[in-house]
Amino acid sequence: MTPRSLRGLALSASFCALLSLAGPALAAPIPSSAPAPADLVLTHGRITTEDAAHPAAEALAVTGGKLVYVGDDAGVKAFIGPRTRVEDAGGRRVLPGLVDAHIHPTGIADLPSCSLDSRAVSLAELPPFIKACIQRLDIKPGQWVGVDQWNFTSGNEPSPDLPTLRAALDRASTDHPVALLGNDGHHGAFNSRALGLARTDKGVVVGFSRASLAKEFAGFRTLIGVDTAGEPNGTVNEEARNAMGAPDMLLVALPELMKAPAKVPERLNSLGITAVQDAFVVPDSLAYYDLLRARGLLSFRVNLMQLYNPEEFRDGAGAIDYAAVIARADAVRRRYAGDDLIRAEAVKIFADGVLEGNPYANPPTLPDSPALTPYLQPIFGPAADGKLEVKGYVDTASPLCQAVRAHPEAYVDAAAVAAFTAAHGHHPGQCALSSGKLQHDRQVILDYARAAHLAGFTLHIHAISDAAVRTAVDAIEGARAADGNSRLPDTLAHLQVVTPQDVARIGRDHLYLAYTYSWANADPDYDLTVVPFLEHIKGHSYADYHNPDLAYERQFYPVRQTRDAGGILVAGSDAPVNTRDPQPFVNMQFAVTRALPGLPPANPAERISLSEVVEAYTLNGARAMGREDTFGSLTVGKSADFIVLDRDIFALAAAGKPEAIGETKVLQTWFRGERVYLAPAP
Repeated sequence: MTPRSLRGLALSASFCALLSLAGPALAAPIPSSAPAPADLVLTHGRITTEDAAHPAAEALAVTGGKLVYVGDDAGVKAFIGPRTRVEDAGGRRVLPGLVDAHIHPTGIADLPSCSLDSRAVSLAELPPFIKACIQRLDIKPGQWVGVDQWNFTSGNEPSPDLPTLRAALDRASTDHPVALLGNDGHHGAFNSRALGLARTDKGVVVGFSRASLAKEFAGFRTLIGVDTAGEPNGTVNEEARNAMGAPDMLLVALPELMKAPAKVPERLNSLGITAVQDAFVVPDSLAYYDLLRARGLLSFRVNLMQLYNPEEFRDGAGAIDYAAVIARADAVRRRYAGDDLIRAEAVKIFADGVLEGNPYANPPTLPDSPALTPYLQPIFGPAADGKLEVKGYVDTASPLCQAVRAHPEAYVDAAAVAAFTAAHGHHPGQCALSSGKLQHDRQVILDYARAAHLAGFTLHIHAISDAAVRTAVDAIEGARAADGNSRLPDTLAHLQVVTPQDVARIGRDHLYLAYTYSWANADPDYDLTVVPFLEHIKGHSYADYHNPDLAYERQFYPVRQTRDAGGILVAGSDAPVNTRDPQPFVNMQFAVTRALPGLPPANPAERISLSEVVEAYTLNGARAMGREDTFGSLTVGKSADFIVLDRDIFALAAAGKPEAIGETKVLQTWFRGERVYLAPAP
């Protein structure tokens, strides 16, 4: 959208009222002797400072990269000398630099790749698309074809000749292992060549098959979709993907990124982001940050959330050597000690994976995240409009299902499965009972968190489901009890479902909460993959899936509940999940509306104000990074990190037009007093 000039416009009524009330208190006291001329002065701005003592201002002055004045236009004149650079904001809205508290920067750059860009595509559309990628990128036979940003919840409609993802990807290529990399980082789909590469823990190539899923890979059974004959249908999720040596969504582009390292800071700065927490830092990631530092390209601050798999540190007796894990993390922390731009003071832990099932599989694949109650077994079928809907539910407590569970060997043969399905209306596999599972054994999560906290590391825990959130809170509380330190900004990321009991605990512990606000909405395609496995649903309308009487609806991304209880809201885009664009203003819009355009909101009681989400994106983000003394608000003495917007987002919210907030563009980004982004002229 072409930036609109606000030059010459009068201050809004609300802003003028604030100025009249605050008066001279907006400005830092001017010393009796004339101050030294500043390097930079910004005038005529509608400045949101995020400083509780001086919440609004018109002007600021910068010397040596730090703010030396924040106040009104009259007061800033004393800081203007013959060499002072004076910038006129023209009445535009100015905010502190934004903080993305949960992002994967190495995945956000636009680089040569084979990407579906989260589009919904049918199985018939996949083969020609992938063949074109192979040709365009000149991928040699035997090399992996990684197709990123695959939308696993929309599209993927089968056809008579392509009933499964495996069949579609086999048609794309039999000469290459092909991987669809889910846009959430947890789901995947593979062709037969890739499935055949699966190795056991001892390195023996066995391949994924009905036989190996019953033997060598029995532990992966819930992570791998199967067809009616029990053979893998192509979907492979979570850690099961590692057995094939599949490419990782967050690292697949790293070689290309090392050739063009500036693309990440350029993208961040163009969106007004001046600080991030990289929520997936493995040893391979460090070379990229070292390259940015060596070339002077770090126009943002970063906290590295170090990720280690504690299972890989088992000793000869099978016990996990937590001291060895912490020693590895501490070496990285010391590597960046004293660096103002890069720090590595947190440890990332996955409590679970994700909450989506696959209603298109037969039997439907259940969610893998741990649940406090067993997942339901919905029976899906086509509705009158051709879309998939719930036709009923399997009674897993029935004598029939008890018999199936007692004699699973009777339903290995495809003919027996077909006969059972014809007689009872559902696959015998739907008699299974499952409550999902944690990413690691519960005690491992507790012990690892305790060891990390005792070593002074902040905890950053991925927790989606109710049972995962409960385990994560248990882990943080146990870690804090071990060292008596409740001052570290321990953080939970995502929190899709949280029980009222754990909302209260989160508030009591004042935990930091990295929500991705754009996920908190009603989306019919997505709802189909989650809600029927948790609640008894009839139909497929908004009212069916978002009934306020449903426990899932009441506890779905409980942003306001957790804030009101005492939790501290921050903002994490999780990019490139769903989109490579960290889209901070889109996230702000959804925090306020919780609604996709044209659809009703999801659990509207959980909406928050624009002021609250801006605080999450600025001062609270700096607090989560342990750096609130350095940035996060426009306060004298702090770093001069600020952005100029093309529209007044607060005026939009006040005018009842929050849906327009997502269209906001950043015109300028300043970091440590230097302009690091200037929007192209219209």
